[in-house]
Amino acid sequence: MSKNRVEAFTDAVIAIVMTLLVLELHQPDGDTFTAFLGVEHQFIIYLISFIMLAIYWNNHHHLFQIVQKINGWTLWANHLLILSLTLFPFVTSWVSDYPTSLAPQMLYGAVILLTDFSYFLLGRALINANPNNSSMQQLFRGYRKLYFTLFINCLALLLGWLIEPLLIIIMDSLVLILWVVPEKKVESYIE
Repeated sequence: MSKNRVEAFTDAVIAIVMTLLVLELHQPDGDTFTAFLGVEHQFIIYLISFIMLAIYWNNHHHLFQIVQKINGWTLWANHLLILSLTLFPFVTSWVSDYPTSLAPQMLYGAVILLTDFSYFLLGRALINANPNNSSMQQLFRGYRKLYFTLFINCLALLLGWLIEPLLIIIMDSLVLILWVVPEKKVESYIE
């Protein structure tokens, strides 16, 4: 099966999800900067979600540069990733309306955890579809960055539950720093 259709479909879905994010932004009640201060938290959460989606897209695109083929499991793993990404507009809207509330923060964190776990499953599916691709196997053999991210996702949910709900979005946002630059190993495999 060709990987190009999966990439194109995923690109289209992520573009639509990013568009839906901006449609959930509410404009200020007035035409002053003071009015904007009433919705600044919504704008900040929108930016965090937009950057997350851009990072997922960058890393998805990067990952597909080193595979030659896909199979049915790859399609399902990619669909799970897409499902989790399509939840971002909903959870972003809810958390932007109630930024300090536990339930919206927990669901936001759960969606991030689901998305990161889906990315992990996609990597495993790509290894199975490309058993002779040593680059894929080496990338996911000791993928510390991904394992650390999944650990931080779980820790953020736990600390958000026990201490302060805002810790969820703060910790999940900070771990994004690791992913801004896609995996350097992939670039070395491509060259």
